[in-house]
This record gives sequence, structure tokens and C-alpha cells, in this order.
Amino acid sequence: MSSSIVMYSTSWCPDCITAKTVLNSMQVTFRDINIEEDPEAAEKVMELNHGSRSVPTILFPDGSVLTEPGAVELRDKILELKLAS
Repeated sequence: MSSSIVMYSTSWCPDCITAKTVLNSMQVTFRDINIEEDPEAAEKVMELNHGSRSVPTILFPDGSVLTEPGAVELRDKILELKLAS
């Protein structure tokens, strides 16, 4: 299992800013991909979300996905997977 989280986001999305804040505060390493700058990433997000460009879309090392999670839901997922430092 890879230890990397991938977050698909946009520069203007408030939920993306919240997710980044949670990940950074928990000292979780993640790769942020802006779907406005990467058409392939935008297609991946639409594939994962059944045609919707919903962000943040977060892929976890176990293969699970959270779309537009709240701060508590994201924190709980990180703790569940034991990804926090």
C-alpha cells in the first residue's frame, strides 16, 4: 500500500482549503493536483464522481475516496488509516 494521499482540488474551492488545513495540521503528506491546470486530473475526478467535477476529491493509500469531506470526516479517515504523524 502506497503511503501517499492524492487530493484533487481547485485554487478557489473553500472545501479544498479546509482539507489542506486538516492534512497539514495532522502533518500528513499529500500530493495536491489542481484540476484547473491538469485536464487528465479533471477527467479522473469526473470518473471517480460519476461525471461530477466535485472537489476536493481525496484518494487514500487503501484505495478509498472521499469527496467533499468535512473536517471531522477527513480527520477520522486519517486516524482510521493511521496516516497522521
